[in-house]
Amino acid sequence: MLFAPRNYVSEYTRWFNEQMAQHPEWRAAQQAGYAIGWEAPRDPEAETGFAAAREAQKPYPYDVNFPGN
Repeated sequence: MLFAPRNYVSEYTRWFNEQMAQHPEWRAAQQAGYAIGWEAPRDPEAETGFAAAREAQKPYPYDVNFPGN
């Protein structure tokens, strides 16, 4: 048999699920940690400046013999 059965649960997954069941407050801490890095407030003025400063990309920047370089 090459693949694990569908009802297989690894020891780590079993342990992790037990820990999460014993400590439901960890879920809120995980969500708060996620929000720090991925759901940061965005500054519309800064984003407008970033868009204005963007330069057009060359058609194929890695070809040094391309006429457009």
